[in-house]
Amino acid sequence: MLSFDDPVPADVDRVLIAGVTGSGKTTLARRLASAWGLRHVEIDALFHGPNWTPRPEFLDDVRAFAAEERWVTEWQYTSKGTDEILAPRADLLIWLDYPWRLVRGRLLRRTVKRRMLRTPLWNGNVEPPMWKLTAWTGENDILRWQSETRHKWDERMPEITNRFPHLRIVRLRHPREADAWLAHVGP
Repeated sequence: MLSFDDPVPADVDRVLIAGVTGSGKTTLARRLASAWGLRHVEIDALFHGPNWTPRPEFLDDVRAFAAEERWVTEWQYTSKGTDEILAPRADLLIWLDYPWRLVRGRLLRRTVKRRMLRTPLWNGNVEPPMWKLTAWTGENDILRWQSETRHKWDERMPEITNRFPHLRIVRLRHPREADAWLAHVGP
């Protein structure tokens, strides 16, 4: 496993970014896409249909972009089957393993902002308004989801390294490391 100051091989064309909800996967994917000239496919946009319903074409869309030569995306929806599509094609996995307080604060700020501003997300969806109690306690509460999955990547990483030995992994433990890594591996 590589750290932020290890060199990354030059032959990286397909990148997965893993981390708990709120760690900054999409932000880093956008930055990396810009720096390396990769196509960024936001996987949430492929998954969520109108009214937050899963899109039936989701896995077909994932297969289609995974077959392309150069891309970066967030590694999510692993229980929906993305592991077997994305991991065999990826060259590099960036694991955002940030402190809990940091990712919790980020997600809380992002959620409050989206709910207050009624920010349009994928396929016309918006998060529920602030005043709606089920937005904070219901089955789809993003903060609850983050709490329940906060150790997911710690638990999965040994299996991932065994199942996908070709996959080079960079573990970043703080946003400062991500910034230093990006500066180090720039275009």
